[in-house]
Amino acid sequence: MAPPVANIAPVAIPVVPETEGQMKLTFAPVVKSVSPSVVNVYATRIEQRAASPFANDPFFSRFFGNEGRFQSRPRESQALGSGVIVDAGGVILTNRHVIEGATDVRIALSDGREFAVDVVIEDQQTDLAVLRIREPNGTSFPAISFADSDALEVGDLVLAIGNPFGVGQTVTSGIVSALARTGVERSDYEFFIQTDAAINPGNSGGALVDLSGRLVGINTAIYSQTGGSVGIGFAIPANMARLVAEAGVAGGQIVRPWFGAKMQAVTADIAASLGMPAPHGALITEVAPDGPAARGGFVSGDVILAVDGVRVDDPSSFNFRLATKPIGQVTQLERLRGGATETVSFSVEAAPIASEDMRASIGGNSRFAGSSVQQLTAALAEAKGLPYDAKGVIITAIEPGSAADQMGLRVDDIILSLNNVPMDTARVFQTTASNRVRTWQIILQRGGKVMQSIVSG
Repeated sequence: MAPPVANIAPVAIPVVPETEGQMKLTFAPVVKSVSPSVVNVYATRIEQRAASPFANDPFFSRFFGNEGRFQSRPRESQALGSGVIVDAGGVILTNRHVIEGATDVRIALSDGREFAVDVVIEDQQTDLAVLRIREPNGTSFPAISFADSDALEVGDLVLAIGNPFGVGQTVTSGIVSALARTGVERSDYEFFIQTDAAINPGNSGGALVDLSGRLVGINTAIYSQTGGSVGIGFAIPANMARLVAEAGVAGGQIVRPWFGAKMQAVTADIAASLGMPAPHGALITEVAPDGPAARGGFVSGDVILAVDGVRVDDPSSFNFRLATKPIGQVTQLERLRGGATETVSFSVEAAPIASEDMRASIGGNSRFAGSSVQQLTAALAEAKGLPYDAKGVIITAIEPGSAADQMGLRVDDIILSLNNVPMDTARVFQTTASNRVRTWQIILQRGGKVMQSIVSG
């Protein structure tokens, strides 16, 4: 008697393409629709050549004198990158690091036409920049459409388009390898898309698109020990890029939301103490007095779990989610308090703008001439990693070669007192710094350290 047949699941047999259409599956239609929107970016910089090691050698000075033969001389260098047309009027989105410090920026379309551009926005917080074609001459440019990057899932197919190594426009394919990556580069909004589509130097500022030809991200960085692609590339999500692009189209001012609270990640121990099944969310540790969070009823100990139904994993995740919301919009925040979860409405607000009397610039014969300051506010203190009640005035600008520059003051120095006078406001600083005295006793904070210096007047 034959043994009973086991209940074995049928083996899936691979389907062999049988028709010409099945054998011609291709990304070509997507590439044809998108590639005209991707441009090459050429940024010219003026750099100083290193001075000769013999410049100050007295032996060589005997023969060559002081004619400057060994002095450093400026030279032109050119950075290559990519960009994406986001408005038919000639507005282009790229990475800030591509055009940083450039004296001249030009773009080239995929059809070979070149245009000079003006830099409209350089946003250090996102490493994005907006360019505008200087003389479009009535031309309508092929603008790309934005996708909702929050709808991306790990495993989605994507294409990267850019100008790697300056060889010309190149298309690579891959998948979304991960979402919400942090620790990639210095940015206030670290929330990168990771992809294994090949991204190389020169791809920065180029497009990461889905199979519908919509922009899902701006390629910005790679992880590599050789300088070439090893299948770990990163892109700024389209939802953040769209806000910067819209600001560029509107005229160049980015207004960002401010929540007004400091947060930390929810660890496994914290989650257990709060009765959470798994650690996630942003735990509020401090609330700015009279800030938006305080007015919204948030207190220390609250945990924000989601923004408009989208899960929040940590403070970086919350900051990104909130930063993509327009000012004035009422958003829904899911909050854990006292073991209970609730959804509360929160009106998105901008950080207060410093009034004229909160800023000061010093000129004339003052020892501080060339410096501009702003007195600390809760929003500014939070941005600089300081306590909400921090006192002092922070230096916002230093004119090169000025008295303040020669004295060694730096941007982001916080001046606490001058000659034992507390610098509580910008007006006090302006009045005190304009005095003519023989010596100055300066107490300032730099990089988290308090320093004292005595300089001549």
